[in-house]
Amino acid sequence: MVDEKDLAILRELKSDSRRSTNQIANALGIPRATVHERIKKMGQRGVIKGFTVISDYSQLGMPVTAFILVSFLSTSSVSQRDLADRISDLEGVFGVHLISGEYDILVKVRGESMESIGSLVIDNIRAMDGVGGTMTTVSFSTVRDDL
Repeated sequence: MVDEKDLAILRELKSDSRRSTNQIANALGIPRATVHERIKKMGQRGVIKGFTVISDYSQLGMPVTAFILVSFLSTSSVSQRDLADRISDLEGVFGVHLISGEYDILVKVRGESMESIGSLVIDNIRAMDGVGGTMTTVSFSTVRDDL
């Protein structure tokens, strides 16, 4: 379980994970050794899964973001989890979630154009065993996208 100090350290790391433990300690008024030990323990417990870089995908040639809702065909030879795993291996896929409701899998994709995302859906996802249908929704603009 995390406490208020852990949450404060996590907020500081989330705002800029490159900050040193000394900088975080000074910002929070907590001893540096305490900050270091708490970060280490949160890593060991799996609270912190890693440190990453947040990319500007439009500058990397992938300015289009879309979400694909996939319905699972229960009569297929693969399980829903296996299908989700296979989808997650496709190039351009940035997130896969098993969901409830009319659709069974939510996929976040990025691409260079609507055409490239259309190709991903038509040529790859729809061609997979277990896919009953898809619905694609394109993002006009991203307001917030936490990792």
